[in-house]
Amino acid sequence: MMTRRPLLPRFSVLALAVLIATTPFGAMAAKKKAAPKKSKAKVEAASADCADFYGNVNKSWLATNPVPTANASTSALSQLNARAVQQQRDLLDAAMSGPQNNVQKLLGDFWASGLDEAAVEADGSKPIAPLLARIDGIRRSGDVAASIAALHQVGIPVAFNFAADIDLDDLSRHIGYFSQGGLGLGDPGFYTRQDPDINAIMIRYRKYVENILTLTGSKPDKLAQDLDMVIGLETRLAQLSHPFKVSPDARADFNAVPVASLGAYRNLQLGDFLKAQGVSDDRVSMADPNYFAQLDALVKSVPANQWKAYLRFQVGNAMAPYLSHSFRDAEQQFRGVVFRNEAAAPPRWQQVLDAINTAAGPMLGHEYAARYLPAASKQRAVSMAQEVGQALDADVQASTWLSPAAKAEAHTKISAMKIEIGAPARDLDYTIQPMGRGSFGSNMLIASAWRHAQEMKRIGKGNADRRWNVLPQSPALGYDPAQNRVIITAAMLQAPVFDMSQPNGALYGSFGALTARAMARAVDVNGQKVDAKGALHNWWTPADINAWNDRLARLGSQANGWAYPGLAGKMVNGQLVRDQSLLDLAGLNAAWRALGKGQAVAAADATAFFTGWARMWPQQSGPQAAAIDQASSPYAPGKWRVNGALASSPEFAQSYRCKAGQPMALTPAAIVQPWK
Repeated sequence: MMTRRPLLPRFSVLALAVLIATTPFGAMAAKKKAAPKKSKAKVEAASADCADFYGNVNKSWLATNPVPTANASTSALSQLNARAVQQQRDLLDAAMSGPQNNVQKLLGDFWASGLDEAAVEADGSKPIAPLLARIDGIRRSGDVAASIAALHQVGIPVAFNFAADIDLDDLSRHIGYFSQGGLGLGDPGFYTRQDPDINAIMIRYRKYVENILTLTGSKPDKLAQDLDMVIGLETRLAQLSHPFKVSPDARADFNAVPVASLGAYRNLQLGDFLKAQGVSDDRVSMADPNYFAQLDALVKSVPANQWKAYLRFQVGNAMAPYLSHSFRDAEQQFRGVVFRNEAAAPPRWQQVLDAINTAAGPMLGHEYAARYLPAASKQRAVSMAQEVGQALDADVQASTWLSPAAKAEAHTKISAMKIEIGAPARDLDYTIQPMGRGSFGSNMLIASAWRHAQEMKRIGKGNADRRWNVLPQSPALGYDPAQNRVIITAAMLQAPVFDMSQPNGALYGSFGALTARAMARAVDVNGQKVDAKGALHNWWTPADINAWNDRLARLGSQANGWAYPGLAGKMVNGQLVRDQSLLDLAGLNAAWRALGKGQAVAAADATAFFTGWARMWPQQSGPQAAAIDQASSPYAPGKWRVNGALASSPEFAQSYRCKAGQPMALTPAAIVQPWK
């Protein structure tokens, strides 16, 4: 369907705070009598903290979560994600049995229709029958464009892609992006490259296309011809397409043109296409006009019957996971085995939940936030986010290397930063055709058409902040550079990130530090490419950039000396992880300042702070999963997100009385700090 572009109880803290408050008197008394000897247990605890804080704090978690199979991994944050999934199931079960509002009624019916496998089986291909009939009605090339537009309307992009995204000439708005697409395999390389691996996949793909064509109406005596027509047209589209690549230039795929110029594509009828999608903007982006010029010619030159076979396959391909068993088996045997590496299909509930998130994710997110995010938690999260933002600003202003003009721009940008927590501030329009419980496939099309329409509403002036690019029910905390805002989903506000039952210091060490590191993205070497007004330009001097890169290089060299957990003889790839590791340091520093509010941090709060950070990162990985992460992940493994960061913290060393040169206390010369 539609393409969608991570202690001490409170009373104990109060008691310790009282003890800390009396230490000046105790210190004076100590001069009059011999200091008591430290117990052996306390010495051993301190030694363990200074040797491996991650392992010491997470000892119990690591013991109860053993290393999984070779290609699997588990972590505290993956457990948070699993909890969010279970919460979604619980919400949908409640909506199915006793909906409290219209949105819950829609979701409950959608959920029920998907779980009723007997009804899904009896439904067969009936949900897509109207779409197939529309395609079968194509008689000439002039009918093709309208069918393409109709399929886009229900979230099935064919021939090309069209999506809402940021207008790079004005970051406060979205425009529609026309881009290459329409391939069952996505990447043009599958159709144009010739090597054994690609050829093996193409053999399996042809069998999959053949299965879908059979299920969508190809007659036995026409099947081979229909198959060749589908593969042939997709190959021609691939030959027109550019190879997939990631460009460092943000404007590489941006080319704004007036909507009036789309009249040049007479056969594609792109002006009518926009009207069908509900788009009335005056400009669009078309990065590759040549692709569309040649596609426009194909609409006329390719026989109507070939377009019919191609479009029929695309409908079956998009809807296969949501129809009867024969469709799902065909999809699983190809995509599940070849691309998702699944030995078997996921359980039915998971398939249905994934479908609902695909087609009606914002609808589910609306109800999720209302059910699982208490007002008090949201209020506390907002206030903490504001505090760590102010602390980050203070850190940047105190920088020993950032130029005065850059400091001023950073201050303006941080001051203007929006904080959106739980769910998007602007709600959506939930007016939608009733679903009912009779047909899961039909409900999928209804919901997908609704979501596509909501996407199209993002296009135009004043709509750029209409929604997030992440769902409230998915744990996420990040920075949106286009809107200069921090987005924190409802699902993220639970343990181990945000737990209101934990001490105050722990909240700053976990949620506060994560939020501050996200905010740092606004003013780091990447954030300096967008100014406070949303204009694209670099506002750091070359010397500023060199200073940041020097810190990255030193931290990368340091990380090269970290042994990779679970991989004998392998080290962390410092070049890969240095960027995110430097942000960890920026986040921890700002959160620590916010916790202290300009004063010395009490011992109990300090302990809770560092423990709060450490308890977010325990993980266990099988050797295959660890090897993949070691080679490709931009994040250091959990052990080093804790030990590597805290070893650079003088506050940690002071709190735990670690001596310079111990594993958890780098020498002053070795410490890397973002802003100092």
